[in-house]
Amino acid sequence: MQRLEVRNPVPYPILLGEGLLGEVGVPQGPKALLYDRKVEGFALEVAEALGAEHRLGLEGGEGAKSLEAYGRVLSFLAAKGLPRNATLLVVGGGTLTDLGGFVAATYLRGVRYLSFPTTTLAVVDASVGGKTGINLPEGTNLVGAFHFPLGVYAELRALRTLPPFTFKEGLVEAFKHGLIAGREDLLEVEGLGPESPRLEAYLAEAVAVKVAITEKDPLEAGERRLLNLGHTLGHALEAQTRHALPHGAAVAYGLRYAALLGKALGGEDLTPPVLRLLRWLQPPPLALAPWEDLLPYLARDKKKVSESLHWVVPLAPGRLSVQPLPEGLLREAYALWQGLLLREGLAQSP
Repeated sequence: MQRLEVRNPVPYPILLGEGLLGEVGVPQGPKALLYDRKVEGFALEVAEALGAEHRLGLEGGEGAKSLEAYGRVLSFLAAKGLPRNATLLVVGGGTLTDLGGFVAATYLRGVRYLSFPTTTLAVVDASVGGKTGINLPEGTNLVGAFHFPLGVYAELRALRTLPPFTFKEGLVEAFKHGLIAGREDLLEVEGLGPESPRLEAYLAEAVAVKVAITEKDPLEAGERRLLNLGHTLGHALEAQTRHALPHGAAVAYGLRYAALLGKALGGEDLTPPVLRLLRWLQPPPLALAPWEDLLPYLARDKKKVSESLHWVVPLAPGRLSVQPLPEGLLREAYALWQGLLLREGLAQSP
């Protein structure tokens, strides 16, 4: 078992391993369970172990991060009469983690919650750092709040139930953490699988990178923006495809584009390791869209400062910049990005 401690702004533990339910600090008061139906068996284990009488299962995926799903969960808690001292137990992947955290942040102006991530994406990224939220038709994660859990318990047995692609796509975020921190070991995703002996330690190291950054900048006023590497274009691709493109694949494509921007600005050529990542991931071929089709989604990106969109650009492993970039450079890099993806068999013409 691996244990990490978040100290700022709210202390809470993060545990990764197998057989963790006995390690959970069970709070007093009533409890409700929100879970992804794909992991109902494990979710019911959590409910029985922690005494959650009220239970609501949803279908995972981006549909769970909708206004409709948000309202449904709020109404469920209200109908059950859950009071302010209630605790919400959230079991599922990144979309359930985001939704459940946002429900906890806003129901009765804030209740406690515990997070039980069941996908690699949720373990490495979504469950850590206190970001919660939902999507709007106009873009990804446009509504949300910072709300920190009582604890995060990543039961790695759940990862064995994942489809191979779902397991892999979550490690795109771990790879991203390697680029940000200059950690070559985190760039080595080949060979990792649910049964890999090094998986537990690898995930813990990836989570530790995010913990270190979010502790310094918990509300994303500065350094935490580095964690958006690959996400500016990635979120636009997700929104433009109406979330048909999985998040991990979108970020991987976004990292390819960010690497081209870094090279254009005089940085190291980081396209080879990102290309290795994409070949290992084997995402569905991307249907290319004109730059103009992405502009409405880029215009709504959360990283806008005043009227300028700030791009996270990798100049070398462990060295990144966050800055607005000229439209001409962005378009030129996008055209190059499209051509390279077509040549590499990772995209198809519209």
